[in-house]
Amino acid sequence: MRAVVQRVLSASVTAGSQRRSEIGSGLLVLLGVAPGDTDADAEWMSRKLVHLRIFDDDAGRMNRSVLDTGGEMLLVSQFTLYGDASRGNRPGFSGSADFDAARPLYESVVRLSGLQLGRPVRTGWYGEAMQVALVNNGPVTLILDTPQRP
Repeated sequence: MRAVVQRVLSASVTAGSQRRSEIGSGLLVLLGVAPGDTDADAEWMSRKLVHLRIFDDDAGRMNRSVLDTGGEMLLVSQFTLYGDASRGNRPGFSGSADFDAARPLYESVVRLSGLQLGRPVRTGWYGEAMQVALVNNGPVTLILDTPQRP
């Protein structure tokens, strides 16, 4: 699994004129699932997202998590995170898991993150074209990959 994590002041997801979700201060997470990802990857990713210390403490150091701050999380499916444009000018997406195989793992990250936070995680529409708006705070943007398993 791969996630692009952004510390935000606010973020929202719309499709056409319909707004699906919006959050205030917290994390916007774009999540991609690769072939071979497992429930263990979903558990690792959800734990990492909830406990990632990228919010400032009283001394101005990144030492607090979204759990510590009471912030919100918006998690959006993003298969293009595994796009490969190393040959030619049009990316290929064979590095991304099949649509139907990826969905339960994406939903597992959403569910497990919400359980750890003790509040719902907001989402976009799975597999739909969306517009994501955000106000990045910092800016702070990280890329997380689950560990390689044998």
